Amino acid sequence: MATGRKSWRRVVLTALLILALIPVAGVLIVAIVPPPPTILMLRQLARGDGMDYQWRGLNQISPNLVNAAIAAEDARFCSHHGFDMEAIQKALDHNAEGGRLRGGSTISQQTAKNVFLWPGRDWIRKGLEAGYTVLIEAVWSKRRIMEVYLNVVEWAPGVYGAQAASRYWFGKDARDLSPREAARLAAILPAPRRYEAAAPGPYVRRRAARVQAAMGTVRNAGLNTCVVGR
Repeated sequence: MATGRKSWRRVVLTALLILALIPVAGVLIVAIVPPPPTILMLRQLARGDGMDYQWRGLNQISPNLVNAAIAAEDARFCSHHGFDMEAIQKALDHNAEGGRLRGGSTISQQTAKNVFLWPGRDWIRKGLEAGYTVLIEAVWSKRRIMEVYLNVVEWAPGVYGAQAASRYWFGKDARDLSPREAARLAAILPAPRRYEAAAPGPYVRRRAARVQAAMGTVRNAGLNTCVVGR
């Protein structure tokens, strides 16, 4: 009987070890190769959206889009270690006041979610997102995090990544995006299925103008140096 219990204990411990190593293995693999189509991409493909996913290295993506992403999504991207506690507290305070729900996710958190997990707001997924965020911040460089983020984020139904988005919205390669175009792409990220970058409505125009103005601060204050240097 005791021998049987020890055998089951070894089986359980082995299974737990394997489960713990799966995320580590995934993060190590994506550190050097482009990620495969994500769960979101496959889900939307099954719903009939199609899938335009064109990987481009960061050297093939305009620095304007890097600056726009930092300006719009995560101003402290280069200084935090995956979690922006100030942004999280501001979001909590804003939501507690009954305003429109606002998130405090960093680019690192969004990358972890987009690449390794499923869409949703359940606590299990949020816990896994935190774990993956710690892993990618420990294993990947900031430059790699930005590179993966800009390649997997959704910019229109079935359109993923900077290259596909640039071709879809502006008919040009991602390396040729102007500051205005980059700001418009960043401006639609909260709801890329609702808004348009090429012919934006009033909300996107206002938001894009704010993003483009903030891009100057990103450049001048060196908030992008972990990605593009000086």
